Amino acid sequence: MAEKIFKYVILGGGVAAGYAAREFAKQGVQPGELAIISKEAVAPYERPALSKAYLFPEGAARLPGFHVCVGSGGERLLPEWYKEKGIELILSTEIVKADLPANTLVSATGETFKYQILIIATGSTVIKLTDFGVQGADAKNIFYLREIDDADKLVEAIKAKKNGKAVIVGGGYIGLELGAALKINNLDVSMVYPEPWCMPRLFTSGIAAFYEGYYANKGIKIIKGTVAVGFTSNSNGEVKEVQLKDGRVLEADIVVVGVGGRPLTALFKGQVEEEKGGIKTDAFFKTSVPTVYAVGDVATFPLKLYNELRRVEHVDHARKSAEQAVKAIKGLEKGQSVDEYDYLPYFYSRSFDLAWQFYGDNVGDTVLFGDNNPQSPKPKFGSYWIKDGKVVGAFLEGGSAEENQAIAKVAKLQPKAENLDALTKEGLAFACKI
Repeated sequence: MAEKIFKYVILGGGVAAGYAAREFAKQGVQPGELAIISKEAVAPYERPALSKAYLFPEGAARLPGFHVCVGSGGERLLPEWYKEKGIELILSTEIVKADLPANTLVSATGETFKYQILIIATGSTVIKLTDFGVQGADAKNIFYLREIDDADKLVEAIKAKKNGKAVIVGGGYIGLELGAALKINNLDVSMVYPEPWCMPRLFTSGIAAFYEGYYANKGIKIIKGTVAVGFTSNSNGEVKEVQLKDGRVLEADIVVVGVGGRPLTALFKGQVEEEKGGIKTDAFFKTSVPTVYAVGDVATFPLKLYNELRRVEHVDHARKSAEQAVKAIKGLEKGQSVDEYDYLPYFYSRSFDLAWQFYGDNVGDTVLFGDNNPQSPKPKFGSYWIKDGKVVGAFLEGGSAEENQAIAKVAKLQPKAENLDALTKEGLAFACKI
């Protein structure tokens, strides 16, 4: 097969790839210089939609509605946009070998792609229960959500199992968002997770108590402190029951598993420096191989604000790291300096009528303020994290755009807060006066 040769190749077709392509176009890229190679069959899209509006029973989001870069209020890049810019979209193409010293990628069908500069934007893959040998975990109607194909299969199952029983395995991001989405679709929903409360990597017990109470009021059953250890199927091979470690058995027509992800770095093992589970980069997302950059979920980068190396799995960082890498690549070419990446960690979620945002670092002591009664018609509450007498992190549920900006500012500036009782009493007002 003939080789295809490009100046720049972005490997991966998710959020980071789309934002990198937009930045290349902005910085100036010649037709035929840039290619995006993706194993998905569609142009880059805003992945968060899959666990939210894509699953709505009415007015659901569908492509081309949520191609990048609409998620951050930008222009929607349809497949035609890439054509106009002379950017080659190489879709439905899985790369099975990367030879970084030879600047070469090889696809599953034996195609060879050569590049001068590679941007690794492969993202994460979901952790599957079959990886741990969980009995019956290969039954039909056990779903994972990462790509649009996964979401399409889940939508079909929701239609086929109308008013049926759904079990969500996992109490993190995906678990909470899909628990809400399936309940909105009128399914009988149970959530199962081993931790003492939901979203334990971010939420305190106080924050989690609100969401667990809110979900319970919506009729979602929450089962904590146990895990799924097996599944039984009917004669069609469709999942029928979920067996829990504590001996309980749950009926299920649909199971959705959200137990975390792994960065897709296997292609590059032994060819680039790795750290903290990702590919180690500098503040411009350049790896230990000068012609190779890594962005998004796969990159372990210097988080300037905290003076440490971190890996961040979130759409906001995927967008911003992609733009930073392209600025750095083009800056080098033009002999222009680029500022180091100075990222403020940011996470958010929406489910039912709820919407929260978090900025900064969730370390140290915490205070909880505001109205966190799950029965409230319009709950609004938050938390601050305080370390060494400074506020280093802030969380807010039900905030306005201005209030969310205020908590972001607090996390960035890290103002002093010696008295935790006073901070609790002041609550949101503390952020709004900074």
